[in-house]
Amino acid sequence: MTTRAHFDIVVAGGGLAGLTAAIAFANAGYETLCVDPRAPKVDEVGQGVDFRSTALLQPTRDFLADLGVWSPLERHTMPLETMRMMDASGATPSARVSKAFQSSDISDRPFGWNALNSAIRSALWTRAASLGNLTLRFETAVVGLHQQTNRALVALNDGTQVTTRLVVGADGRKSFVRETSGIGVKTRRFGQHASAFATTHPIPHENISTEIHLRGGPFTLVPLPDHGGEPSSAVVWMEDTAEIKRLADLPVTDFEAAASARSTHLLGPLKLITERTLWPIVSQTANRFAATRIALVAEAAHAMPPIGAQGFNTSVRDIISLLKHARAGSDPGTHDVLTKYERSRFLDVRARSAGVTLLNLVSQSGSKPIQMARAFGIEQLHGITPVRRTAMKLGLGSS
Repeated sequence: MTTRAHFDIVVAGGGLAGLTAAIAFANAGYETLCVDPRAPKVDEVGQGVDFRSTALLQPTRDFLADLGVWSPLERHTMPLETMRMMDASGATPSARVSKAFQSSDISDRPFGWNALNSAIRSALWTRAASLGNLTLRFETAVVGLHQQTNRALVALNDGTQVTTRLVVGADGRKSFVRETSGIGVKTRRFGQHASAFATTHPIPHENISTEIHLRGGPFTLVPLPDHGGEPSSAVVWMEDTAEIKRLADLPVTDFEAAASARSTHLLGPLKLITERTLWPIVSQTANRFAATRIALVAEAAHAMPPIGAQGFNTSVRDIISLLKHARAGSDPGTHDVLTKYERSRFLDVRARSAGVTLLNLVSQSGSKPIQMARAFGIEQLHGITPVRRTAMKLGLGSS
């Protein structure tokens, strides 16, 4: 039996970005529905949990605080006070160039705070559950979408039909909302995968996030809270696909030895404390970020390699912009609102994606001239004070 309901906002996608968008709109007073075809993942341990981490830069942290999400999350985070870039080119990984970028150079606060995705998701769920005007329906998929001038009709796989003034597509790289709206994408593949995992190590990280560049892609160590009384870090290891898959199949002790060597033994021997996850690296940007009664955010609109903490933080900038323009009018899904949203985000996203893509290609290259240029670039970026400060501000999302 088909049932009908009406919501001001329907968010398709219940990942980190989708939940953040749903909370943001509900917090602003909109009757909001968030749907996702997957079962919810809220536990911090157990089979299938996401062991990747996310660095929440200053603007993202402040937005989450405004939404009431930061309070339950803060104790699970580790401040990122220093960003270190290293070039480790050579037969054996070793630091040829190492430069530290201090947050105190531009702010009296850390660059950001790092947390496991599972902890962020749990905090989002805590806040979502407290909002009476937010309905969460997991294991529920959008299977139909009909756009009209004054509303959108959304069909769900349980037979429910929902009318809404705005559909927010936060349903990932293969977005049903985007494809159904006829919006194309431009995709670039790098022949890379990334492995993500968490480790302990004997040498304290001192709240320093380190990005080590070597042929194949960067190896990034990001501070986490202590685990079992030992210093802990999250790792994202980007490498050519064949090589990272070979590494992923190694026994744990062999993988730990390989990871420790790739880290230049910076923090001592790395010991796995989580499973190893693997996912392909792509750069993808939608041709448009909006259509009639539709707004795309996060990976439905853009995806980029995990360099410089730009992924989720760029997604949050989408949500902040969309909410700002929606609240400026009486109807959150009008052509005027969506045009202003798209204009505010499209150039910024393209610029950030292009920058991250270039950094990834330079890091991935095995060419000695490019490796030399990479090392020189790190030195120059750090050595020229106005350039260094401007780059750090742009990375945070400020001018």
